[in-house]
Amino acid sequence: MRKYRRAERVGGDTKTRASRRTLEIPTQVGTALRRRHARQAKQKLRAGEAWQEHGVVFATRTGTPKDAANVRKSFQRITASAGLDGTWTPRELRHSFVSIMSAHGVRIETIADLVGHAGTRVTESVHRRQLSPEITQGAAAMNEIFGARGKSA
Repeated sequence: MRKYRRAERVGGDTKTRASRRTLEIPTQVGTALRRRHARQAKQKLRAGEAWQEHGVVFATRTGTPKDAANVRKSFQRITASAGLDGTWTPRELRHSFVSIMSAHGVRIETIADLVGHAGTRVTESVHRRQLSPEITQGAAAMNEIFGARGKSA
């Protein structure tokens, strides 16, 4: 894993100095970021003199930072093309991250640290959604029912 430091936000910060931290990222994320960097280099060549360097990872076709509306639109296109409800927002990734970490036994204190919360209350009450075992059990039962039916037919 590689460590990356969160970049300064263009136009001002929304977080305090204390919220800044260095996180390790999974190898797959590092690989994806390197691929993104290579695609952006090609994009920069295509844009030519229209390119404006701002040092952002996810930029417009001319290198400027994407505004919140553009990020949401891009994210909704991605979720729709993945066969998911196209009304998702990037913010929901935060809830998903917290819920998945919790479901995999990561301590709530660790999760709170990872998402930058000072304590666990907001992590537990706002971001964590319990991944219900009933959902998994229901899917397993359906697989068994339909699997058994398919074998005998």
